[in-house]
Amino acid sequence: MRAKILRCRACGRYTLKDICPVCGGTANPTKPAKFSPDDPYGKYRRALTQGG
Repeated sequence: MRAKILRCRACGRYTLKDICPVCGGTANPTKPAKFSPDDPYGKYRRALTQGG
């Protein structure tokens, strides 16, 4: 069985529950960004994550 990881819309914390145990906000499913070898903005995204 695969765990369904959710992210709270209010505080941004990750949880496995539909309601955030920290702030009581609603949690939505998360999904990774779609991978594409032809990503036209990959160069800029990598520059942002590397700090420059």
